[in-house]
Amino acid sequence: MSGIVLAKDTDRPNILFCIADDASYPHMGAYGCTWVKTPGFDRVASEGLLFTRCYTPNAKCAPSRACILTGRNSWQLEEACNHLCFFPTKFKTYAEVLSEVGYHVGKTGKGWAPGIAKDSKGKPRQMTGKPFDKLHKQPPTKAISKNDYAGNFAAFLEDQPADQPFCFWYGSTEPHRGYEYGSGIKQGGKSIEQIDQVPPFWPDNPVTRTDMLDYAFEIEHFDNHLTQMLDLLDEKGQLDNTLVVVTADNGMPFPRVKGQEYEYSNHLPLAIMWPAGIKKPGRKIEDFVSFIDFAPTFLDVANVDGTKQGMQPITGTSLLPIFKSEKSGQVVPDRDFVLIGKERHDIGRPNDEGFPIRGIVRGDFLYLKNFMPDRWPAGNPETGYLNCDGSPTKSDLLGLRTQPDLAYYWEISFGKRPAEEFYNIKLDPYCLTNLAESETYQKQMDQLRTEMTNRLTEQQDPRILGKGEVFDQYPYANAGERGFYERYMGGEKIKAGWVNPSDFEPAPLD
Repeated sequence: MSGIVLAKDTDRPNILFCIADDASYPHMGAYGCTWVKTPGFDRVASEGLLFTRCYTPNAKCAPSRACILTGRNSWQLEEACNHLCFFPTKFKTYAEVLSEVGYHVGKTGKGWAPGIAKDSKGKPRQMTGKPFDKLHKQPPTKAISKNDYAGNFAAFLEDQPADQPFCFWYGSTEPHRGYEYGSGIKQGGKSIEQIDQVPPFWPDNPVTRTDMLDYAFEIEHFDNHLTQMLDLLDEKGQLDNTLVVVTADNGMPFPRVKGQEYEYSNHLPLAIMWPAGIKKPGRKIEDFVSFIDFAPTFLDVANVDGTKQGMQPITGTSLLPIFKSEKSGQVVPDRDFVLIGKERHDIGRPNDEGFPIRGIVRGDFLYLKNFMPDRWPAGNPETGYLNCDGSPTKSDLLGLRTQPDLAYYWEISFGKRPAEEFYNIKLDPYCLTNLAESETYQKQMDQLRTEMTNRLTEQQDPRILGKGEVFDQYPYANAGERGFYERYMGGEKIKAGWVNPSDFEPAPLD
């Protein structure tokens, strides 16, 4: 009997989960993007599946990763719905479970972060596995991590027992800011003319284009290490039975994207390969996929019941039926929508308040409900718009606020928003034309609002149940920045290292 168990155990696939830090759909070569070169991602797509409708429920690092690890939407995760939180001990991760059932589990780079996660005894949790971060390499720029991701993956494989499948989390810190300005041109050999289109919510100028190329250069660094990992698995004869998933945690770190809930914020790249387990590779999949679907997929292929191992009930559903199908396009009819939303990300508003949003994407339409439209969506101007990373593009936009002919760019990224937004994302992927007031679309909008509300009610979302204030009451985990607004406005000098000093408006704009 022990021999039978061992055979089943060794037949279970390896899992390699690769996540870039802040990269939007469609900025990978497989989607036709020509100014970002991603042979690693493209290989996974061509030898596996390319997904065109993958979404994170919450477009910020910590809550997005929490959804991946637990299989639950962020509004079902208590404190973990917020950025830089105290992660509740009750929510076990798939990586913790797999480590208990015979998998060799490890990670390199950024796992679940930022925040504080401890077990019931107060010890730090290994949310994504044992760290493998010792090996360093000289990076191409000072802004890029010294972590030799591929080298550390090799060290992890050397540590793998012969009779155990592995589960590895490759968490690049690229293309998270900051960047070395001009590195895409100087080190990457790129030119601003290569960019086919600048999103129209930013001015099309050399500053924006240069910033975008620096972002592209860092995506390519992530992809270079992915390529090395695939080659290493090939050499070791392990690639055939390895489920490789490649994505990003949220959209690009630019104004109106990261930390918001628009198409460029939540719509993310996704390619998956598994030579031994995916039928008819090379397919393009149009099913809606949410980040809450990854955990149940990994548990499914490992033949593990997460609930019996102590996980909270999973909301997402396994992708295995898509792997086993031979169809392209829409494979599973029920995969026709995703839910999205957010609460508090970065601080900077009075009382450490967030900017609560819920939304639904169904077919070609995106509906958003902004619950507190009186608040500033990217954070208060006088405290630096802290829910938007500092960047050349941000600085440029902030300088346009007082220029009547160009103030539109400031307004659309940083200005206050109406209570409801409704977009045709097929015709308007940049979400520029709000159809919420159009009589033509009232019926469709009403249907999506009702469906969203019903589904969130079923999921016991505190915001929908009239208890949303709890998300503002959860303490910000970094005590040094807690109460930022009141302390800063009271004259205390507090550093907010993710924005530029010039991002702070000299006085409130209300």
